[in-house]
Amino acid sequence: MKTVSRILFAFIALATPALATVTVSSPTNGATVGSPVPYVATATTSTCSKGVASMGIYVNNQLVYVVNGASMNTHWTLAPGSYSTVVEEWDYCGGATYTTLAITVSSQSGVYVTSPANNAQVNSPVNYVASSTTSTCSKGVASTGIYVDNKLTYTTQGASLNTQLSLSQGSHSTVVEEWDYCGGAAYSTVNVTVTSGGTKLSNIQANQGWNSWGQLPPAYADCSPCSGLSWSTKYGIKSPSESGDATQFNTSGTTPYGVVLWYNPVIGQFSTEGLPDLNHTLIPSLHNFTYDTDFYVTNIAVTQVLEFDVSMYLDGIGMFFGTQCNHLGGGEWDVLDNVTQQWASTSASCNLTTGWNHLTLQLQRESNNDLLYQSITLNGVTANINKTYAPYTVPSSWYGITVNYQMDGDYKQSANTTYLDNLSLTYW
Repeated sequence: MKTVSRILFAFIALATPALATVTVSSPTNGATVGSPVPYVATATTSTCSKGVASMGIYVNNQLVYVVNGASMNTHWTLAPGSYSTVVEEWDYCGGATYTTLAITVSSQSGVYVTSPANNAQVNSPVNYVASSTTSTCSKGVASTGIYVDNKLTYTTQGASLNTQLSLSQGSHSTVVEEWDYCGGAAYSTVNVTVTSGGTKLSNIQANQGWNSWGQLPPAYADCSPCSGLSWSTKYGIKSPSESGDATQFNTSGTTPYGVVLWYNPVIGQFSTEGLPDLNHTLIPSLHNFTYDTDFYVTNIAVTQVLEFDVSMYLDGIGMFFGTQCNHLGGGEWDVLDNVTQQWASTSASCNLTTGWNHLTLQLQRESNNDLLYQSITLNGVTANINKTYAPYTVPSSWYGITVNYQMDGDYKQSANTTYLDNLSLTYW
């Protein structure tokens, strides 16, 4: 879409009723922030059935950034000073609307947290968005982290963060801190009260109740054993490990593009967590899931696809929250359409690194049992997905929730090893 068209759409939006919305969660209007400035926003339209085409940022009346789709999660570098900024959406029917934000970019060393607000009442998981600056170190900010009740819980490289943390109900003292390349540091304290939160199953990777099977092209029917495909699992790995209790997953073989799925039935039938739910009261009450894990990639060149799933079955209904990093097939995150059983690209980048990566998935079962893929956070960068799909029919005897992990082979089924650590499922 050309810039001229966007400007025209802006004028159209001024002359028509506000039948679309742009919701900006960061920065807030009137905020003082560090640079780069985190912009996190979503858009909707009720007048265009085709939906929102793209979103953009204006700084002092100049269009500086555009992204396709109905969500935005980026950082924009600005010099110290005061700015009038606008976040705008353009739909596929020629409509547009916007939200105006006046911000001040500070020149002083500090950590500027735009979410959550200090002393706020929040739901878990809690979205943390912050940026930081240093005026004393010419090399800049090296990393940023979050302490929860005096424990360092999360770190990321660079001068900004955007992540979600699962916190228990009650009051918490949290601190967002930056460390520069010269040995200096600064922080901001953010006290929060979590009014609702879920139950967390921790260290699932160390639970030795993992089952597995393989699939071979072209039909990808389940098999165990599988011709030309081998796999194994090893528990209690000390190194590499974040916790000292990682689990190793290995694949190899001669059949190209073979896949191996590992699954752990954590709730319901065959529960490995002591949660059989025999009276069928727990599972029907659950609507929200957070899949959170550290995973270690040993060989980027042969890591075709890594898949992270939560599946839920009750009353003859299947909800398979399939989420895969299509690393060598386009470098994007895909989610599973349960009805067609086809993968749909989210257009969100999946940039794996050799060594440890951190992943958080936010998933929701809607009141009509539709699957809502809310967001994917990889290595501190959150992509708001907001894609909804209908469930599918399964045998009525299936009842339970599983946590899954899958490795896909490359064009020659190269031997590959990955590790999971600190794998948790939070549900409510």
